[in-house]
Amino acid sequence: MAVSLASKPAPASTAEGEAMKFEIHPTDHPTSDKDRAAKLADPGFGRVFTDHMAIVRYTQGKGWHDARVESRANFPLDPALAVLHYAQEIFEGLKAYKRDDGGVNLFRPDANARRFQSSADRMAMAQLPESVFIDAVEQVVRIDRAWIPGGEGSLYLRPFMIASEVFLGVKPSAEYIFAVIASPVGSYFKGGPAPVSIWVSEHYTRAAVGGTGAVKCGGNYAASLRAQAEAIEHGCDQVVFLDAVERRYVEELGGMNVFFVFDDGSLLTPPLGTILPGITRDSIIQLARDAGKQVREEVYSIEQWRADAASGKLKEAFACGTAAVISPIGKVRSASGDFVINGGAAGPVAMGLRKQLVDIQYGRTNDPHNWIRKVL
Repeated sequence: MAVSLASKPAPASTAEGEAMKFEIHPTDHPTSDKDRAAKLADPGFGRVFTDHMAIVRYTQGKGWHDARVESRANFPLDPALAVLHYAQEIFEGLKAYKRDDGGVNLFRPDANARRFQSSADRMAMAQLPESVFIDAVEQVVRIDRAWIPGGEGSLYLRPFMIASEVFLGVKPSAEYIFAVIASPVGSYFKGGPAPVSIWVSEHYTRAAVGGTGAVKCGGNYAASLRAQAEAIEHGCDQVVFLDAVERRYVEELGGMNVFFVFDDGSLLTPPLGTILPGITRDSIIQLARDAGKQVREEVYSIEQWRADAASGKLKEAFACGTAAVISPIGKVRSASGDFVINGGAAGPVAMGLRKQLVDIQYGRTNDPHNWIRKVL
């Protein structure tokens, strides 16, 4: 299932949430400036969390209600909570970036909101209005702005929704919790955007036609973890999956989309359908086409990848996603043998696109597609 990143109105059935106002309840126990500074010195990725969260509840017949920003805290979980048994759960990932003037940018939060709606539709969950999604994200950024690192750091935002009805029985939940939490982050990969090594999974697949490959749901990532562990066992940073039918065509990495750069200057990326419609992926396609490059969305086999790397036709390969932005791929390993791309070094196309994208995100250059939303 592909999802368009173009603008579209929120579903009429959830329009009652459009005018929703958030109640703001600041924490009674904020992190001290000293403790926060210590945590921001080396936050890593996804290990440190801010003081607050946004939360909105849904009840069938009542719709979305009780929108609040409050102290980050545990949810009380009944053992029969629907999400624990039937995995109705979706999430998003986006970042807030500190500009040089002290302001804060979000990058394409409207696209995240629309993908969230698409994920909810596929998982038979209540659809959250786009305006409520964006407002919740902005409220967390505003109240926890002191947690946004400077330099190349950012505030990683995790909107998510879980089925919260208490029952045992296979049906869509009648109740949901939507929440946004935040985590100050550094580089996704240790050492920054240095070339990564990739393990080709020949035994595990990520998604099939008609499945949930295009949905950002926890089950997809859980299914990738054994393959990722296999990659680590073989000394690699990430796993790349092949298609579920012929086990030949490159689809995506465990958590990122992939691009290939050829000697004629063109780029290729696997087509949507069974892979996640990445917002970074979509942005790279647009920036490359802006520069006059041809970008093809076509199937590409592992055999062809190996042959093109050996002949020199393939000049670069790189992975992309919100967390890592762009990571060059230097080496590919598999049970069938290893091969190296561009001598194992980062290439100029990947690094150029990365700089252009990051400069837009941090407000260092012009924003030709109006992707930036200024929060502060």
